[in-house]
Amino acid sequence: MDMQDMVIVSVDDHITEPGNVFDRQLSGDAYASAPKLKFKQNGSNYWEYQGMKVQSVALNAVAGRVREEYGFEPTSLDQLRKGCYDVHARIDDMNVNGVAASLNFPSFVGMDGGLFLNAPDKQQALAHLRAYNDWHIDEWCGAYPGRFIPCAILPIWDPEAVAAEVRRLARKGCHAISFNDNPTKRGLPSVHNAHWEPLWKAATECDTVICLHIAVGNVAPHASLETPIEANIATMPMAVAFGAADWLNLDALHRYPTMKIALSESGIGWIPYLMERADYSHEQHHVWTHSDKYFRGMKPSEVFRRHFSSCFIDDAYGLRNIDLIGEDNVCYEVDYPHSDAPWPHAPEVLWRSARHLTDSQIDKVTHRNAMRLYGFDPFGHYLREELTVGALRAKARAARVDTTLRSTGGARPLAPGEVARPVTSGDVIKMYSKHSEGA
Repeated sequence: MDMQDMVIVSVDDHITEPGNVFDRQLSGDAYASAPKLKFKQNGSNYWEYQGMKVQSVALNAVAGRVREEYGFEPTSLDQLRKGCYDVHARIDDMNVNGVAASLNFPSFVGMDGGLFLNAPDKQQALAHLRAYNDWHIDEWCGAYPGRFIPCAILPIWDPEAVAAEVRRLARKGCHAISFNDNPTKRGLPSVHNAHWEPLWKAATECDTVICLHIAVGNVAPHASLETPIEANIATMPMAVAFGAADWLNLDALHRYPTMKIALSESGIGWIPYLMERADYSHEQHHVWTHSDKYFRGMKPSEVFRRHFSSCFIDDAYGLRNIDLIGEDNVCYEVDYPHSDAPWPHAPEVLWRSARHLTDSQIDKVTHRNAMRLYGFDPFGHYLREELTVGALRAKARAARVDTTLRSTGGARPLAPGEVARPVTSGDVIKMYSKHSEGA
């Protein structure tokens, strides 16, 4: 296979929501009380909702920006590449990156719907959460059928409302939901609690994937305020391993043998060791831990292969060991427009790690696994040859999609006599606090 012939489906990208999310979804009091995008005096954006103020953008929306200005700039939509918040421009950016289809996670509402969970008026919150999901499915994904995999959020404060929303979403053609890998971080019961039984039942019956995105529940810690920030960035994907180990012991996986769990933005290189360690630990300790109640004669690695998928941006080590993970359990992601995204060079980055795979394995990793997992068929809308890297990039050239890196002056200049030093966790925490002040 040639790189130009790949069909790439990314199972982890993100939306920086525009201010008109609720404009066509709500009216009257429901619209008046919906989240509103506002501006501070310095021109930066924030969302306001039920007395809460949420910073709109930061390190999560830097695609197309010079790397020197990543940090916690930009802070307003007009500093962003248009593809971050405009679906038509997003298609252009997908084309120039050779990406056929994309699953997009939310931003300001929280990847587990935390904004609505924290809202005092839960009746309003439920109406606005459903309106957000409808915007995502009908307006964002619906603008280009076959190019987006819809993924929604849930009213996690009410398990019966959760189940009802999963079923409502499935009727709309959405079979992926974003969830928290450790709900106790939100003050909710653990995944081992019967509280979540309605979710397990509804998700399985609707063939809905439960997506566990990094940095939602179990978050990579900052070792110290003086630690260079790259230590935290390097461990971000692996933090979901704690959630994966926890969910491996979920009794519901045996009561619902077709339940599907996706580890999002997680990488894959750490999986063979976790599986090896989990199998050894189970063999060594199951007699006194009574873990056979959960595994019922299966090895943890067998449970993983039956229920879990993961994805990667650039993981040559993981792909060299794909037989230890399972070639049916691996998908690809771009992570646009986050700072890790290899836009607009995703095919080149992917190809240098995957070219040793067989054509069948490449097809599975790049799109077939995602299609099966999410019940998604782009070929129902396009011919395969229309969605290859080469064909999409040809379309982008014809449309003259500009990929010139942009600067808005966000990089902090060094003071006279100041020597550049590694950015630390403390610096980033301070930057975040600065941009959140008075939001």
